[in-house]
Amino acid sequence: MVATARNVDTITDLVADHGVTAALHLDVTDEASIRNCMTGAGEIDVVVNNAGFEVAGPVELVPLEDIRRMFEVNYFGVIRMVQAFTPRMRHRGHGVFVNVSSAAGRVSGPFNGFYAGTKHALEALSDSMHYELGHFGIRTIVIEPGAIATNFQANIVHSGDRTPPYDELREQWDAGADNLRGGGDRPGPDLVAGVIADAIDDAIVGAPSPRRIPVGEDAKLAIGASRSMDDAEFEATMRQVLNLTW
Repeated sequence: MVATARNVDTITDLVADHGVTAALHLDVTDEASIRNCMTGAGEIDVVVNNAGFEVAGPVELVPLEDIRRMFEVNYFGVIRMVQAFTPRMRHRGHGVFVNVSSAAGRVSGPFNGFYAGTKHALEALSDSMHYELGHFGIRTIVIEPGAIATNFQANIVHSGDRTPPYDELREQWDAGADNLRGGGDRPGPDLVAGVIADAIDDAIVGAPSPRRIPVGEDAKLAIGASRSMDDAEFEATMRQVLNLTW
């Protein structure tokens, strides 16, 4: 098992404590970095594409350069990884790609239209991968977490959602988000890691498993409701749950 990060110092503890054999530098926006990582990793049967960050703000105000930078990581970074590792998997006749999407990949809300856009795009890409690569024994799994207690929130790049004229909506949205979890704390990353590990185990042994797996009660609620209702009913329901009057 190989762990990767742009800053390898943040994952060295995995080698000592979690059975990881190597910690390698990887920047998914850099093709040379991906090639070097492939050389260091050797033969890989499973690739978990989880690099990503969020740019949050109203459609009116977020700078285009920030949006492009996010797409380079969240979407084009996955494409680079898939294009790099698919040939070897296809030659061997087996492999697994785990694409970490988000509940936002199925349901968009205020201020996350651009982040959700990267995840909607990843969902579409994953569908195409399923149909194209399944023929060669390569499985594609999509993980859709809701709000998880990690450093992700602290690294969100905010643009214009905390000042007028959109600050009132931001306050309502943040306050209402707790209702989706029933007022409880956000689950930790171990929940997502466990779901990914179980999905990989199922894929390796050829067990039937869903292509998309929501993780967290908020993700299950939002995605389930959006699938079972028309647009107007879903909006009315979510406004009620979130106490959203904007």
